[in-house]
Amino acid sequence: MATAALALAAPIGQAAPAHSGSSAQGVKVARSCAQPTKKDYMACNALHVTSGTPASANTERNLTAAAAPSGLGPSSLQAAYNLPSASAGSGATVAIVDAYDDPKAESDLATYRSQYGLPACTTANGCFKKVGQSGTSSLPSADGGWAEEISLDLDMVSAACPSCKILLVEATTPTMDNLGTAVNSAVKLGAKYVSNSYGGGESSSDSSYDTKYFNHPGVAITVSSGDDGYGAEYPAASRYVTAVGGTSLKTASSTRGWVDTVWNGAGSGCSGYDAKPSWQKDTGCAKRTVADVSAVADPNTGVAVYDSYSPGTGWMVFGGTSASSPLIAAVYALAGTPSSGSTPASFPYAHTGSLNDVTSGSNGSCGSSYLCTGKAGYDGPSGLGTPNGTAAFTG
Repeated sequence: MATAALALAAPIGQAAPAHSGSSAQGVKVARSCAQPTKKDYMACNALHVTSGTPASANTERNLTAAAAPSGLGPSSLQAAYNLPSASAGSGATVAIVDAYDDPKAESDLATYRSQYGLPACTTANGCFKKVGQSGTSSLPSADGGWAEEISLDLDMVSAACPSCKILLVEATTPTMDNLGTAVNSAVKLGAKYVSNSYGGGESSSDSSYDTKYFNHPGVAITVSSGDDGYGAEYPAASRYVTAVGGTSLKTASSTRGWVDTVWNGAGSGCSGYDAKPSWQKDTGCAKRTVADVSAVADPNTGVAVYDSYSPGTGWMVFGGTSASSPLIAAVYALAGTPSSGSTPASFPYAHTGSLNDVTSGSNGSCGSSYLCTGKAGYDGPSGLGTPNGTAAFTG
């Protein structure tokens, strides 16, 4: 998100995000999507590495002893989050909501899945489906930046839940109304898990957007928290969604074998508009607090993605909370269908022991408050922590 654009709609007294996204601990990165210049326009939260060697460059290769592209792959992510076998999630549909069309979405997805030995996911075998925002075959115009976002989303769902079906819903433009319409279409088409890797500044319209687009009981809707550090974005601030923060993820000499720290670019904070949901109990914010849970988002510990639609160059390394949102949506799918009428965003709060607590790192300046600092228990940038299996995502 552009700092200026977010500051325009940021509530009084709340810091605007300061993280530029230009560098991440030794690697240089670039935003995939244009920064929004208008109120209620969204930008995707994907960052791709443009130079330097990420710390995660050889992690997948070291784990599998097989040739692999630079960046974390399915084996790394499944091991780090203690995810179940490849057959879990069979039959579940995870929806991805993005703006514009990626003409090479299906073929690029095939390349990614083939590289890692994942089962084919195609239109022909019923695993993959792409529709426009109204749920029909009428697709929007193509956009290379959002195509990178789409590739990232499709690959992360594939990595965490290889047996899941994937529904890609492409909004005509990145306005909240068009993206929200796409969310509604995804739910109408039967998806119980919907990932949204975009955000923008909060506004007084958010309560109406909540009602129109995100109030879907029994559906797990995940939203990336942002890539600009401390400061809340919408729709992550919606009380009806699971707001997904970001971490740095590295191997470690521990029982788990991995360690998470707060990524300094992860969005977090106190909403200026959305009411606090009943299941959120932190006391330093009278309204909705971002985030709820988290997953890897640091480009320096980034994930491998295949995107060939210009300006995509094939195998690339990505970060941003655009990586963490689809990962968490896929974990919800692995956990099983949410109960009828439930609020899936509340599930992790009832199973805090089934998450990896993130206790160090910061994403900005807030007087060392939990709102911007990793601490034992709940904190803003990482929420309740990262997945340790699927138990925290059941209910």
